[in-house]
Amino acid sequence: MQVDVLNANDLKKNAPVFGQLSFDNHEQVVFCNDKDTGLRAIIGIHNTVLGPALGGTRMWNYSTEWEAVNDVLRLSRGMTFKSAITGLNLGGGKAVILGDAKTQKTPELMRRFGEFVHSLSGKYITAEDVGMDTEDMDTVREVTPYVTGISESKGGAGNPSPITAYGVFMGMKAAAQHKYGSDHLDGKKVLVQGIGHVGESLVEHITNEGAEVFISDINQSRLEEISKKYGAKIYTDDVYGADVDIYAPCALGATINDDTIGRIRASIIAGAANNQLADEIRHGQILQEKGIVYAPDFLINAGGIINVYAELEGYGKTEIMRKTENIFNTTLEILKSANANGITTHHAALKIAQQRIDDRKRENLN
Repeated sequence: MQVDVLNANDLKKNAPVFGQLSFDNHEQVVFCNDKDTGLRAIIGIHNTVLGPALGGTRMWNYSTEWEAVNDVLRLSRGMTFKSAITGLNLGGGKAVILGDAKTQKTPELMRRFGEFVHSLSGKYITAEDVGMDTEDMDTVREVTPYVTGISESKGGAGNPSPITAYGVFMGMKAAAQHKYGSDHLDGKKVLVQGIGHVGESLVEHITNEGAEVFISDINQSRLEEISKKYGAKIYTDDVYGADVDIYAPCALGATINDDTIGRIRASIIAGAANNQLADEIRHGQILQEKGIVYAPDFLINAGGIINVYAELEGYGKTEIMRKTENIFNTTLEILKSANANGITTHHAALKIAQQRIDDRKRENLN
């Protein structure tokens, strides 16, 4: 009898969803296709124990469909823990649209996507993410109420990016307090990788606090614009080997991986990107061993979901800012807990989030 041995790549081909580590017991994965508009999208619903799954829609020109599947699964799972640790009555979900947002996104495509969202009857609520903006959410709102982050003129909370950046700023200050004994960033060297809407707002906060700011991005004209606007220094060398105090990844995920982790010289990692650790267990452990303080991304970048959650709960800007500012306290508690228990900061944050989900699940069963 001949037994075939499958390697990792074979597994991806033979079990592209259920066989992946990133699947992690997702409740539902929806593949959306529309020939007329060219829409190809995937909606991941990871967990709805705490409430409906809320998470943004990302439009990206993925190199393979597998890459898109893996991305939506990792992002969806991250949203579960982000809502849980922030104390929101929401589950975790995410959507990706395959394509170039600059050339392939049309109102018709967005409305068709909205119809797929609507077909889930509120189990998934969408919002903006990479490749999307507030106007796109307004278009989706034309066909479904299950969308947040719409324009303030239409009764929404508006662009969540500034609030996301403020939460990251709070988490960064908490990490500084834990590492240096002071939350002040004046005089600290901070490298921000990725200067989109969130990255720019973060640059503004840390510049105003007196930090020496370095910026890196694949868009040269954007670099020059932000450098001129805030006085930030354009960094063109290896960002991971940069001699800085704080590294703030604010672009795509998995920048902390086997190739980069050995080169990181910063003593703090605190940024807005989702899923910064390519392998959250192994890479989290390596950072801990190197004495690098890692502020868990799904905690400190939660300002955006706090902002859009306001549309569902009906609270205003004052409460949005209060909840986002509390990221400082939660981050500090998690960093202290990780130290006290000899575990990674990611593990410490995950334990708290999972405990809240488990408690609610028990309540629902009783």
